[in-house]
Amino acid sequence: MGESVSDLRREYSMSQATFYKWRFKYGDADVIVKRLKELESENARLKKMYAEERLTSQIRLEALEGKF
Repeated sequence: MGESVSDLRREYSMSQATFYKWRFKYGDADVIVKRLKELESENARLKKMYAEERLTSQIRLEALEGKF
């Protein structure tokens, strides 16, 4: 992370205009990645909740049918 922008541009043969276009387009990628991780976490939590509720429902059905 200690390299300057001009050093990176030279290393990858990138013009200044291209660099700043990419920076404008992908500069908020950190925010997007953070939100994606939040959504994945929430999705995992909801899947777990659904599985637990489904299991509870199945147990209740079996108890009503007298299989318990």
